[in-house]
Amino acid sequence: MRPTLNKSHDDLPSLSIRRPVLVLVVNLLVVLAGLSALLAIEVRELPDVDRPVVSVRVDFPGASPETMDAEVISLLEGAVARVSGIERIRSASEENNGRIFVEFRPGTDIDSAASDIREAVSRVSRRLPDRVEQVVVIKADDDAQAVVSLAVMSESLTEERLTRVVEKDIVPMLIAIEGVADVQLSGNRQRVLRVALDPMRLTSFGLSVSDVAAALRQAPFDVPAGSFRSAEQQLIVRADATAVDAAQISDIIIRDSVRVGDVANVYFGPEDAESLSRLNGRPVLGLNVLRQANSNTIEISDGIMATVDRINERFDDLEVLVTDDQALFIRNSVTQVLITLALSMAIVVATIWLFMGSFRATLVPGIAIPVSLIGVIAAIWLFGFSINILTLLALVLATGLVVDDAIVVLENIQRQSLEGMRPRAAAVIGTRQVFFAVVATTAVLVSVFVPLSFLRGTTGLLFREFGIVLASAVMISSFVALSLVPAAAARLVKSGDRSHLPPFVTNFGHGIANGYRRSLSVVLDHPWVTIAAALSFAVGAGFAYQALDGELVPPEDRGTLRILATGPDGVGIGYMDRQTETIEAILQPLLDSGEAKAVYTVVGNWDPNRSFMSIPLADWSERKRSQQEISDELRDQLADIPGARVGIWGGNSLNLRTWGSGLRVALLGNDYDDIFAAAKLYAAAIEERVPELSRPRISFDPTQPQLSVEIDRRRAADLGVDFQGLAATLRAMIDGDELIDLNIDDEAVPILLESASGDINDPSDLVNLFVRTRDDGLVPLSSVVTLREEGVATELNRQAQRRAIDIDIERPDSYPLQSAVDELRALADDVLPDNVSLMLLGEAAQLEESSYDVALTYVIAIAVIFLVLAAQFEGFTSAVVVTLIVPFGVAAAILALLLTGTSLNIYSQIGLVLLIGLMAKNSVLVVEFADQLRDRGLDVREAIERGAARRFRPVTMTLMSTILGALPLILSTGAGAEARSSIGWVVFGGLALAAVFTLYLTPALYSLLAPLSKARAAETGRLRDELDHAVTLDEHAATR
Repeated sequence: MRPTLNKSHDDLPSLSIRRPVLVLVVNLLVVLAGLSALLAIEVRELPDVDRPVVSVRVDFPGASPETMDAEVISLLEGAVARVSGIERIRSASEENNGRIFVEFRPGTDIDSAASDIREAVSRVSRRLPDRVEQVVVIKADDDAQAVVSLAVMSESLTEERLTRVVEKDIVPMLIAIEGVADVQLSGNRQRVLRVALDPMRLTSFGLSVSDVAAALRQAPFDVPAGSFRSAEQQLIVRADATAVDAAQISDIIIRDSVRVGDVANVYFGPEDAESLSRLNGRPVLGLNVLRQANSNTIEISDGIMATVDRINERFDDLEVLVTDDQALFIRNSVTQVLITLALSMAIVVATIWLFMGSFRATLVPGIAIPVSLIGVIAAIWLFGFSINILTLLALVLATGLVVDDAIVVLENIQRQSLEGMRPRAAAVIGTRQVFFAVVATTAVLVSVFVPLSFLRGTTGLLFREFGIVLASAVMISSFVALSLVPAAAARLVKSGDRSHLPPFVTNFGHGIANGYRRSLSVVLDHPWVTIAAALSFAVGAGFAYQALDGELVPPEDRGTLRILATGPDGVGIGYMDRQTETIEAILQPLLDSGEAKAVYTVVGNWDPNRSFMSIPLADWSERKRSQQEISDELRDQLADIPGARVGIWGGNSLNLRTWGSGLRVALLGNDYDDIFAAAKLYAAAIEERVPELSRPRISFDPTQPQLSVEIDRRRAADLGVDFQGLAATLRAMIDGDELIDLNIDDEAVPILLESASGDINDPSDLVNLFVRTRDDGLVPLSSVVTLREEGVATELNRQAQRRAIDIDIERPDSYPLQSAVDELRALADDVLPDNVSLMLLGEAAQLEESSYDVALTYVIAIAVIFLVLAAQFEGFTSAVVVTLIVPFGVAAAILALLLTGTSLNIYSQIGLVLLIGLMAKNSVLVVEFADQLRDRGLDVREAIERGAARRFRPVTMTLMSTILGALPLILSTGAGAEARSSIGWVVFGGLALAAVFTLYLTPALYSLLAPLSKARAAETGRLRDELDHAVTLDEHAATR
């Protein structure tokens, strides 16, 4: 039997005409799946970019930073570092406490990580000093920014009573909310029983501080003494001599007949304030809710709001107010993106009508858009993604993409219909002609977006959902375009259905098309001139790239300002409170004008010399100035405050700008003194040689005044002085010593042994204290100790288990982050000694990582495009033509960024990857049709000229729909507008400029490269001839 090449009557286009109900049902099932998935998908700000972080917090009362670093943190850090999956580890040692922050690789289960850390800590807990009170493991960064901040105020409750209610009733309710890692308190003052010793009276009775402490430790005397048993019952016996009020404590006998009340004043009162909290100048108790890594901010916020309502209904004597809610920005951002999506759909449909001129024809892609987009929702759920700003932006951009396939199919069907074909024949034949082009463009886009899912780090986590959502959108849209569109067009697009547009619009369109044909003919007459002009443009874009600002994310208006004020080392809360009141006075005009809703202040929560302020701004629609404008105005005023270093900043999407630092680096080494010397040299070099950066602040500052009590061991041994008793005396008389807790009405009330106010207020008073010897005598401290004043650092840091000193550097928004990083690296190579190295932290470190990843993405995308096209075109020539067009599209986008003043950030880079796919997609439409004409026997010049002219209308329609579909991104305002604008300008400006390359450079390159290979039909004809020859041989053999 002679082999023939017949058209299949069972392909998708013909099936859609013969069985329209089947096609309709399949598409409705896609819609139903999307609507069902919409009910189950979580909503969040961004894809889950959190790296699992586990914090270890250690309390060691009385320990200096050096002791904490050497005896506690280094030991715990060494144990923790052996846990598998750790990405980074850092620590901070301060007076009385230390913290270790362990960051795991993305994808690590936070619960398993926390369990591994607890196990590692428990293995070395026996080797820790005895006075280490507790080691707490938290599934969050202990320095993380709170997702919700609350203020509790009361007109009737005292500070200690309010603290009791908050700790016992409110905090447990908040901790129980899923996703909450910890609740930090500020402004809280616990109830304590103070025993204020009078050193003179103590000496007159021949007693020491240790004698009083030993007696007070017996205050909660409640021990089991066994039980009486009989055949019938059991009677438990307890010995109880617990003292629970001030009078009973005063009556405790110390020695002989001397009571506690004879040498001390005993009374209940609040503990000394370690922090102060205010809301609009009014004292409050603050609660900062920290979320677990990988948890959902919106769900936590919803849970907290419901809990706050229950608390306010339950308690009549207090009120809980929300001072800051990060979910507010997320909700507003999502709402703004949904509005943008609706506008994009409307603009795209209007663009199609403008080209088609027929309501019936416009209705076809108008149906395809919602079917495709709703179907993508099902894909989002299937892949386990969330509805977030990036996936919604992907849907906005997909609006232009999903309609492209429908436009290509519909335009060709309409063309066949206008040429006289009947509706069903026009639908089948028109769809078949562009079937390969639709499949090819879909494969190109998928091949660009899918490799994004394999990137590592934060960039990969961000790009993954964006890329896969777009890939899903184009795959679903291609199915809809090849099934639902011909089925609908066969019934809606009538033969001879003419345009209903005004004649001048139609004439204008024809004039543009005729002008393109004439200009294209000139270009094809001189292709090398076109290529030279394009290369000149690319070179210019290369220079433009050097002028682009490089940063991780653009400055964002998140509706909240934050201020951190740091005073000199050694100052107390009172000093910082006065400085903070000055800042509050500067902020008062914002409250008066309504631009700020509140000012929430915390003084001394982390260190006595620090204060933090959060200023939630009015809604974006209710203020005329942006967050950046307000921040710039305040920055100048805050810089003039004497006696404190004040930084102001707003957060960003990735939560990498913290503590008001424009830029943060660390110097690593083995000795703090060597690192400090290098840090001073490096900071001076920054101020001298990088004028754009200012005010470098070294975290290591050995100016904290410290009084060293040096004990003469030999003298102490000769006198029989016990070191433990001496230490207890110093602790109690200087800072107070918490001895033991009393259980009073189910409340643990610590007994605080301290000196009476005013009795110990000078270092010389210490040497007049007495300590007991082994032979029960008393000797003055002056006989065994000497006093020496010195300066020490208040905090010691480690990075990657090495000793480190952080440097905070102020960077103006006008100075690109990438330029600053390059300058700092070059400066480090020049001035740092060999034993000290530089490490980037925060936003700078993330930028360096993402820059490499994104560059790799571009290379992979272009390589995959070439390979996929080569496979589809069954040749390399057409694939080379399309691939060569892509870099010129990127060049157009770079120029668009420069002209609009948009930085090269992670969002604009997402737009660049999208642009690569769009450029390849549009070029495929031209090249594929030219290849078809060559297969019919036309020469290269005629094929590309007729093919480009024939494809001018659908290419222009797809370009205009995508470009105008991105217009709402540029014009958007409100929460998250900066991210939308960055992507929008790349697509709008880049694709608009790149249209010239698609329409002119593609034909020029094709005319030069296509003659190097034969038409695809040549190979098919050769195969047919050889098969015919084979049949002839068989027939000759059969006749013999």
